[in-house]
Amino acid sequence: MPTILSHAAVPLALGLGLGVQRIPTRLLVVGVVASVLPDLDVLAFRFHIAYADALGHRGASHSMVFALCLALVVAAVAKHFNTSRATAFWFVALCTASHGVLDMFTNGGLGAALWWPFSDVRVFAPWQVIEVSPLSLRRVFSARGWAVLQSELLWVWLPATMVFAGLWCARRLPARG
Repeated sequence: MPTILSHAAVPLALGLGLGVQRIPTRLLVVGVVASVLPDLDVLAFRFHIAYADALGHRGASHSMVFALCLALVVAAVAKHFNTSRATAFWFVALCTASHGVLDMFTNGGLGAALWWPFSDVRVFAPWQVIEVSPLSLRRVFSARGWAVLQSELLWVWLPATMVFAGLWCARRLPARG
């Protein structure tokens, strides 16, 4: 997986790029939380749930169904985030789904159960260019952690910055009547 910090790159790029008029600050915070939430499945290790289990790491919580369900919950209370139900739904769905997609680009682990519950198959992207992050916090702050950070800067943060810049520039184009 990318580090938990790099999963936030997607909602930050989209939310800041689209601006507070489209993605209010409260919704942006929810998007950031939604983008890291799937990794709470690491708690499964504490309960002796196997990594490869549907409830294990990179299992059900990394699926499109999980992303859509979480988005439905947030859409139901969208008024608390100063936005429409549609905006809340699509933003949170994209932010949550981005977690499993980013994990598919890592070069370790078992892949992501993107299509659970329809399939238990864990999938990888055709190119695994992101160095997989260590699961222990101690190892994140090591030479291995530094290699992961460099990989994430190139393959996650640079593209996210480009998305942000594109959206930000598009907002500043004069409206054509």
